[in-house]
Amino acid sequence: MLRLRRLLVQHHFLSNCSARAASSVAHRKYDVIVVGGGHAGTEAAAAATRIGAETLLITQKIETIGALSCNPSLGGVGKGQLVKEVDALDGLMGRAGDYAGVHFSILNRRKGPAVWGPRAQLDRGRYKEFIQLELLNMPRLTVIEGSVEGLLVSTADPEQPGKHRVTGVRLTDGGNEILSSSVILTTGTFLSGSLFMGKTTSPGGRMGEPPSCAGLTHSLREILGLKLGRLKTGTPPRIVKETVDFSLAQLHLPDSRPTPFSFINTHTHCKPEEQIPCHLTYTTPGVDRVVGESLHMNSHIQEDTKGPRYCPSIESRVLRFPGRQHQVWLEPEGLNSDLLYPQGLSMTMPPEMQLRLIREIPALRWADIRIPGYGVQYDFVCPTQLFPWLQLKSVQGLFLAGQINGTTGYEEAAAQGLWAGINAGRTALSMPPLSLSRTESYIGVLIDDLVGHGVTEPYRMFTSRAEFRTSLRPDNADLRLTPKGFEEIGCVSSHRYLEAVRVRQGLSEALSALKSVTLSPSRWREKLRDVGISETKSTLISGEEMLQYKDVSFDMVASAFPEILSPYLEFSERIKIEAVYRPHCEKQQREMERMREEESLSLPPDIDYFSLPVSLSDEVREILDRVRPSTLGAAMRLQGVTPAAIVHLLNYVTRTGRRSRAQRDTDRQTKTPDWKHRPQTDQQAESNQNQEAGIVLQN
Repeated sequence: MLRLRRLLVQHHFLSNCSARAASSVAHRKYDVIVVGGGHAGTEAAAAATRIGAETLLITQKIETIGALSCNPSLGGVGKGQLVKEVDALDGLMGRAGDYAGVHFSILNRRKGPAVWGPRAQLDRGRYKEFIQLELLNMPRLTVIEGSVEGLLVSTADPEQPGKHRVTGVRLTDGGNEILSSSVILTTGTFLSGSLFMGKTTSPGGRMGEPPSCAGLTHSLREILGLKLGRLKTGTPPRIVKETVDFSLAQLHLPDSRPTPFSFINTHTHCKPEEQIPCHLTYTTPGVDRVVGESLHMNSHIQEDTKGPRYCPSIESRVLRFPGRQHQVWLEPEGLNSDLLYPQGLSMTMPPEMQLRLIREIPALRWADIRIPGYGVQYDFVCPTQLFPWLQLKSVQGLFLAGQINGTTGYEEAAAQGLWAGINAGRTALSMPPLSLSRTESYIGVLIDDLVGHGVTEPYRMFTSRAEFRTSLRPDNADLRLTPKGFEEIGCVSSHRYLEAVRVRQGLSEALSALKSVTLSPSRWREKLRDVGISETKSTLISGEEMLQYKDVSFDMVASAFPEILSPYLEFSERIKIEAVYRPHCEKQQREMERMREEESLSLPPDIDYFSLPVSLSDEVREILDRVRPSTLGAAMRLQGVTPAAIVHLLNYVTRTGRRSRAQRDTDRQTKTPDWKHRPQTDQQAESNQNQEAGIVLQN
């Protein structure tokens, strides 16, 4: 009955939205217009309305709002952190994932919580249902079907930076013009999109859907003078589940206790026992053979356009690593779906060759393909042309978010969409735009990388991109961002804010209580018998310090002091993480401050990066050796040099600098000119300093 009511409500709103497309919208001005209904567009529209802006979302098909175009999953290492941060700022994605998830797991559990990756397999229909119901019931938001033919451009405000000003959009049907103070483009793969399958090429941004209008690309390149590039991606074939032999694949079960993405959810919509498994299998030499035989029939793989390095097609993998065995994950597309998504088998060869290829894998020996894989190429705007608040530097009122900025992935798109929506709304309401620092969020890292370095291939988030990842954990995104979202930005509800304040206060009180509990090592051994405290340790140990032992949980310490600690048992796991990471976070805070101060630190011109005794990847060493930056700040701005590498470089140069200064001081003490011991005038002092410099150079 509940499902039926939702469908009726959805049908009602879809009918109303479609009707409004042809009537009233052309006769009013909006604060914000969002073009595109993908992950960036939906978050942008929702964020702008939360700011208080009257918003219009224009999409080609309302029924595809919230569609999962490629993989039926959310989160992962680095990406899960983005989902948590979007949720902390009251975005939609985390709650949608909790509603649609059918297989929840935390990746990287064997490592520390800072690099854990919350992830879920999703039911495609449920995810779309949640997003549409949220948007179509949202105050101050109008949703219409339509295609944007071009941008309305006027003279720039001379008191603001920029050469042009965008004042609205022009639709294709009838040329209706809709005015607005801000426009956000979230065109995804639809900007001059082309689909590839074998030798066949057709216009489109997704199978069965046309690309955005050529006039939009013309507006960006010819009228606004923006620098555009071209990228490519692809998707695997969808396999009929009942034709797969799962006995020949490895079973992978979900976590027995699902962890929600959203901080305001205590449980997921899918019950633990209702979750469904994934399966793992591998490629064979036969897969390599089919790839080789089909290359002459595959125009997409022969293109020079850059594709995603970290999610390449099976053709690219085989060509780059011949003879290697590659993982293939068989992922469910929903609770009641009869299809599987073969993660790792993105391909663009002809359909008949795709069938040959998948049948070279034992578990897929008799598999059938329902929908073949294909590739897509699309235009993007070079993101170095953006401010950190995602407005174009040369165009007032125009914001970009998602794959149009050169990124790949639902999570990266949603994060940009949220931030563009916030700032487009603030700009339209005459409030100053805001930036997020890379020291306070993964969203800040993402945007800083894009606008500071640009992209040469589709950008994907990893935890290694964040130099301060022990502070930017998935578990504390609400503490980092929710108060800011409510107090400074204005995009967070009072309900969410009060919950974050309650949690923050509870954690603070719990950590203070733990510090107040101190015992000798022998007394702790009596209370917690299985904990290996060193026999040589004699100083008092606090409850907080005890939590830094791997096998000690907050529940264990609380059982020893129930009257003091039992009120905080609901925060048990978070207290453990906070206690473990607090020393590291304090150290990172000092490193943040030191990096800001020492960005101008000189790098020795003769430094041998290949033999440098620090933890640097071969790729980073090659870049540093080729460019040879003169300062640490210059090294930070090099594409491909990770923030973690900068920290290692800073530590090395600082250490060697101290040793060099100490050696110079020793040399000076053995050759101290007698003039240094006599009173000097300013002129004498300057002359003698020059003389000393000459002595040092001679040494």
